[in-house]
Amino acid sequence: MSESGKSEQEMNDLLVAVVQGQDADIAIESLLDEGFGVTRLPSMGGFLGRKSATLMIGASMEKVEQAIDILEKNCRKRVAFIAMPMENSPLPMPAPTPITVGGASIFALKVDHYEDY
Repeated sequence: MSESGKSEQEMNDLLVAVVQGQDADIAIESLLDEGFGVTRLPSMGGFLGRKSATLMIGASMEKVEQAIDILEKNCRKRVAFIAMPMENSPLPMPAPTPITVGGASIFALKVDHYEDY
């Protein structure tokens, strides 16, 4: 940091990444190890209602791809099973149905103004 309190590195982009709760800690640690600023917001998935984390990552234009690569390496997709009612069944017996969940959903936003106090 410079003496004025402003960060010497320009923040041109804000990455907003939604990741599974179990991937969040390792992703944050890996991002911090590479010098990224990360803020974690707890969130919940809408479809399955599972715990997730929304990560806000400040990055310069040159480091956006590096941050995305770190997330790709640390946030993996998984197969989960949900109970779906079987059609034409006399009893409401749920059948386990596999679905793919996880990975990271990343949104890149341009930053017009940034201040660090």
